[in-house]
Amino acid sequence: MNTSPATVALLPVVALVGRPNVGKSTLFNALTRSRDALVADQPGLTRDRHYGFCREEDKRPFVVVDTGGLTGEDEGMDALTARQAWAAIEESDLVVLMLDARDGLLGPDQDILAKLRRSGKPLIVAVNKIDGLDEASVNAEFATLGIAARVPIAAAHRRGIDVLVATILSRLPELESEEPADEQMSSEKPLPTAPRVAMVGRPNVGKSTLVNRLLGEERVIASPIPGTTRDAIEIPLTRDGRDYVLIDTAGVRRRGKVAEAVEKFSVIKTLQAIERAHVVVVLIDAAEGVTDQDATVIGHVLDAGRALVLAANKWDGLARDARERIKSELERKFVFVPWAEQVFISALHGSGLSELLKAVQRAHQSASRVFSSNELTKAIEIAVEKVQPPMVRGRAAKLRYAHLGGNSPLRVIVHGSRLASLPDSYRRYLENFLRDRYELVGVPIRVEMRDGENPFAGRRNELTESQVRKRRRLIKHVRRR
Repeated sequence: MNTSPATVALLPVVALVGRPNVGKSTLFNALTRSRDALVADQPGLTRDRHYGFCREEDKRPFVVVDTGGLTGEDEGMDALTARQAWAAIEESDLVVLMLDARDGLLGPDQDILAKLRRSGKPLIVAVNKIDGLDEASVNAEFATLGIAARVPIAAAHRRGIDVLVATILSRLPELESEEPADEQMSSEKPLPTAPRVAMVGRPNVGKSTLVNRLLGEERVIASPIPGTTRDAIEIPLTRDGRDYVLIDTAGVRRRGKVAEAVEKFSVIKTLQAIERAHVVVVLIDAAEGVTDQDATVIGHVLDAGRALVLAANKWDGLARDARERIKSELERKFVFVPWAEQVFISALHGSGLSELLKAVQRAHQSASRVFSSNELTKAIEIAVEKVQPPMVRGRAAKLRYAHLGGNSPLRVIVHGSRLASLPDSYRRYLENFLRDRYELVGVPIRVEMRDGENPFAGRRNELTESQVRKRRRLIKHVRRR
């Protein structure tokens, strides 16, 4: 099953390849007019394939694929990164080989070019970082490659980007469909209603392995080395007739252990992925047990108000007593999210994945459910009849009506009088009552109280002349008595 955005959108694919640190991610951000790809002056930052759309005004759109640097190494992380890059080349319609004008033409560049020529893919050479250099000298040096389609650019400053896009469009194959590319992309890409499911957790809990198992292919790099994933990678998935958008994220460690700037940006990308997601699956390493950092990750999900599913991974290799211990820890340490479904899976062997997706569906349906003001008001009335609000200074709060304030998180706005005196325990009672009444699972509910405003607040009661005379007569009468 091919799940790449290129197949989903039916648009031509352009792969950006080259040595590490030649500016592929910078060019990717320039072409997509985004900041989706991590950029830093550090070789080997990008590892997985990263897809985006290049949409220039009045021009044909196409898919851009950012890839990791090709080093020529056959072992370790470099080999895994190269496998991802060559997978992108294999599915592409055109390849842009990026070279560094400041480094000049190097032997590894010529090795990559030789392999690309054997692949038979249409090829364009983009000579990056020409700012401050003599363009004629740079062009003469790289003319020895024998590639006519050479475009000098400075991706960081968007210099030469328009020429590069025009060169790319002139060499892309024609669309087989007669439907315009814009309409085709809007109609064929993943539907906005497809739930976005973010996989988050501590490093090395199996997030990338789970994504690959759900997709049925090696779409992202999965390695026992902690911190393998650095960026948030979005991948559409269709399974059992349902559409999803999976988001593989970097591991989140304790703040005190995050020292490198790249890791800090990776954590920021993970938090942004949580904000964009409809449902967040927090993976827990059942072999290591429940840690305080797992609770911290769940805290980030609660702060964002997203639907939540807890998945205990690496379940197959545990003995019965270890399983009972993990279940006890989950109930004890995650007592603050009793509404989140717990699923026990093995991403490596594929067990429990159907239950996981069913839990994701239930959480998404609960989070996106729409309630009318009438049914929410009726529910609040029933809740008040069962448990009356506590008296404060001899007076009880009055809950008059309620309405839906939004989804993700599910917000219920209750209007009335003297609501500021209600304790948090009664607010939690209302949240649990609504969750039980409507069978909402995996979704946080926030009940907000709003006191009704007094329409006469701040207004003086001005008496008429006859009222003033009547008041004076009444005062005289009382004084005589």
